[in-house]
Amino acid sequence: MATPHIAANSGDFADTVLMPGDPLRAKHIAETYLANPVLVNDVRGMLGYTGEYRGRRLSVMGSGMGVPSISIYAHELFTQFNVKNIVRIGSCGSIRDEVKVRDIVIGMGAGTDSLVNRVRLNHYDFAAIADYDLLEPVVNAARRRETRYHVGALFTTDLFYAADPGLTERLSAHGVKAVEMEAAGLYGVAAACGGKALALCTVSDHLLSGERLSPEERRTSFNDMVEIALEAAVSF
Repeated sequence: MATPHIAANSGDFADTVLMPGDPLRAKHIAETYLANPVLVNDVRGMLGYTGEYRGRRLSVMGSGMGVPSISIYAHELFTQFNVKNIVRIGSCGSIRDEVKVRDIVIGMGAGTDSLVNRVRLNHYDFAAIADYDLLEPVVNAARRRETRYHVGALFTTDLFYAADPGLTERLSAHGVKAVEMEAAGLYGVAAACGGKALALCTVSDHLLSGERLSPEERRTSFNDMVEIALEAAVSF
């Protein structure tokens, strides 16, 4: 059952996989929140675990950085391991004053400068949107926790170091909440493979104020986002 990038057996993954970008964050989540976590993948250091949360079998696995990386893992999980739901739990950079560092942005949709979704549709635009069956429980979980959250558009970029200095201003003017590097690709793979996907991100950097979290804080301090995702996942 192993694929070129995932050395696991049939049934090793649960129906729902939470996907942080950093594999060490996946390890932290598994060891902190899951009962009886079992390592099911370590190919190229992309750690994946399956365990239980409140009696529900769940998996968590790193996705790596960028659309190409998450697209490979999501495709193999959906098509080869019978995964039904993938929830990205990552970081993002705010581009609006009201979206603060450590706030959570729930990606109802995602624009992008990547061409992957256009390639799928012969260069027509694709509406990269979250699955509502995942979106609603996550929003409800965030509301119950009284956590600062925002629901709206993300922008998925291929370039961490932006080449267009005016892009942030234009995106913000169109209501985009934050910039990240995976959501639009994940939404495209889910649509192509018949799966369900959602991206929720903690603001780790504010592109207007310059405030940012350290790498260690990114790895271990996103507890609100992780707990919201876990609480919602038991109802998927």
